[in-house]
Amino acid sequence: MFRQNISSNTPSEEQVGYSRAVRVDNFVFVAGTTATDENGNVVGVGNPYMQTEYIFNKIAKALEKADSSLEDVVRVRMFVTDIEDADQIGEVHKKYFGKIKPVATMVEVQRLWLPEHLIEIEVDAVIR
Repeated sequence: MFRQNISSNTPSEEQVGYSRAVRVDNFVFVAGTTATDENGNVVGVGNPYMQTEYIFNKIAKALEKADSSLEDVVRVRMFVTDIEDADQIGEVHKKYFGKIKPVATMVEVQRLWLPEHLIEIEVDAVIR
C-alpha cells in the first residue's frame, strides 16, 4: 500500500499533529481546510466568498502535491458558521466544480477553529 502525507505548512498541522492531505493508493483525503495562510493569518475576514475561494485554491495545491487535481474530487464537505452565506459559498463551489459535480454537503456549525473562520472545507478525491 502506498501512503503519502502532505503538508501545507500551517502552524496548526504541527501543533495538532495532522496532515493537510493523505494519499493512499489512488485515494486522496484532504483535511478540513480553512482560510488560514502559512503564517497563521486568516484570509478574507468577514468575507465568505473570499474565504471559500482561498480554501479551494489551498485544497488544489494539496491535491497537486498528491499528483491529483480538483477534477478528481468526488466529495466536498463544507462546514459554515452562517447558512445565510450559502449563496456566496455555492457560487464559488460552482466556479470550481460546475462541470465536475462531486457530491457535496453544507452544514451549519456553531463555530470553527478561529472566530474569524466562516467556512471549513474537506474533500475526497479518486485519482483516475
